[in-house]
Amino acid sequence: MEDDAPVIYGLEFQARALTPQTAETDAIRFLVGTQSLKYDNQIHIIDFDDENNIINKNVLLHQVGEIWHISTSPADKGVLATCYNRTSDSRVLTCAAVWRMPKELESGSHESPDDSSSTAQTLELLCHLDNTAHGNMACVAWEPMGDGKKVISLADNHILLWDLQASSSQAVLASSASLEGRGQLKLTSGRWSPHHNCTQVATANDTTLRGWDTRSMSQIYCIENAHGQLVRDLDFNPNKQYYLASCGDDCKVKFWDTRNVTEPVKTLEEHSHWVWNVRYNHSHDQLVLTGSSDSRVILSNMVSISSEPFGHLVDDDDVSDQEDHQPEEKSKEPLQDNVIATYEEHEDSVYAVEWSSADPWLFASLSYDGRLVINRVPRALKYHILL
Repeated sequence: MEDDAPVIYGLEFQARALTPQTAETDAIRFLVGTQSLKYDNQIHIIDFDDENNIINKNVLLHQVGEIWHISTSPADKGVLATCYNRTSDSRVLTCAAVWRMPKELESGSHESPDDSSSTAQTLELLCHLDNTAHGNMACVAWEPMGDGKKVISLADNHILLWDLQASSSQAVLASSASLEGRGQLKLTSGRWSPHHNCTQVATANDTTLRGWDTRSMSQIYCIENAHGQLVRDLDFNPNKQYYLASCGDDCKVKFWDTRNVTEPVKTLEEHSHWVWNVRYNHSHDQLVLTGSSDSRVILSNMVSISSEPFGHLVDDDDVSDQEDHQPEEKSKEPLQDNVIATYEEHEDSVYAVEWSSADPWLFASLSYDGRLVINRVPRALKYHILL
């Protein structure tokens, strides 16, 4: 029986890296990466059995270092990338690598693992994204809807476009671009747009958002002072090709039309501390999730700037009239934006929120104390959107 109550899972470690298993569209599955200085780090594969409302987990050892970012291939369930810290000559470097999980763990399953599988298994290293010349890796993003052969990584002030060749056993740097200028030029986050045949990437550095064309690696747009303080994250609307959301340390979430970057289309000011994460729902882009250092997760209904600003409801009497009855349309008002729900199951900074890639009504959030919470869009709203 489907229930709106949250399901909570505690890792024994601090954690800040979370991703859905993008290529898994049947089973509900998330991957969490740990941050421990004392012990071997781990990736927890979290399978959520929504029939019984329980979580099954498998653990992979990630011995190379604490995990700052994790992402999964859109095409191959077994392949993932991590950005992690390693110490060399008493300097801490953030590196990136592509890994394969054991074959038997690739697909989400509804069975509880037997006791023997609670022992941690190892990841197979496929290749490093060599950053010796470029600096610390902030994140790795896969080409959306691609064959899993193209990724971008951000390293200090460089955007690097990689081709993963021969079943990902080698990463070849295909092209790159660098931020030029004065001041803090460290790229903090980046997302690959699902639109424009996947030829556009957006990045954040300091308070600035930029768009890049991956074919020429040239800048397409630049939003200076997009936020009053550091921009933490961004995401593209999956259904509206020029729309982009950003969030940052000014406690705000802003929505942009990249064709006109002088003003945000909309600004949300619901959080009381840094906003670390913003995510559009993959199917219903009016649903926007944010997570913050105020320990809260907020689900907002941004329907006025969504792909269906009037809802997709037609009034019954409109339908019964003949099609020639058009003028009425004009009086239809866009629906009102609002906060749908505020989730308070966390007691520490929420560093990551992600929608499931298998169930559009389900999402996970992760706080630094290692608490993972799985929640659902309130049922009443779900039926309101669907019916």
